[in-house]
Amino acid sequence: MKFPTPLVQARLLRRYKRFLSDIELPDGSVHVAHCPNPGSMMGLAEPGSLVWVEPNDDPRKKLKFGWRLAELAGGHLACVDTGLANRVVAEALAARAIPALAGYGTHRAEVRFGEKSRVDFLLTEAGRPDAYVEVKSVTLCREADWAEFPDSVTARGARHLEDLARMVADGHRAVMLYLIQRTDCARFRLAADLDPAYAEAFARATAEGVEVLCHEAQITPDGLHIGGALEAQGSD
Repeated sequence: MKFPTPLVQARLLRRYKRFLSDIELPDGSVHVAHCPNPGSMMGLAEPGSLVWVEPNDDPRKKLKFGWRLAELAGGHLACVDTGLANRVVAEALAARAIPALAGYGTHRAEVRFGEKSRVDFLLTEAGRPDAYVEVKSVTLCREADWAEFPDSVTARGARHLEDLARMVADGHRAVMLYLIQRTDCARFRLAADLDPAYAEAFARATAEGVEVLCHEAQITPDGLHIGGALEAQGSD
């Protein structure tokens, strides 16, 4: 997935009201940029840090910049736009670039399932059970090279796990796919201390047959692409 408009480097002044951020461009001008991330963004929104923003000239958009990447120590990058995870996975599914799901030739996005949910992708192929795939964007890292999810309480995320478990009970495949949207992590685990209820829902769902996949994202200022599979703690 390539960014449609070249990104511009800026300095983050502050993030506020969840979806807004003030940025300073190299020419000294200050602008309000859209922050496409409803989570806590722990460790990614420090004032003064370097970020990458995408400009736009769409007259329908009030804000002329969208925050896409955060620079990390050691030259690493994190994608703060949670909505891009599904686009990266959609491209990977179309290219059959996710080995565990490569046997499916058709995928549809945002299919209603469960009681109040839509699954990110429904995969179908003759002779195979339908596969319901939910995607989560992972941007939290608090220790060494461990990526963690979630970065705040997510009752919606727990409900998705319960819905996936129901699909398994109905004879389908159900997959929780965690996309690690930062380049400084090599392993994945749950942040059970931040949301014990989610960790409990995860344990129940995996015990009932929900599969867990974890893939890294290859991130540059030009775009994002699916990377290799990573170790996921507690997914056995």
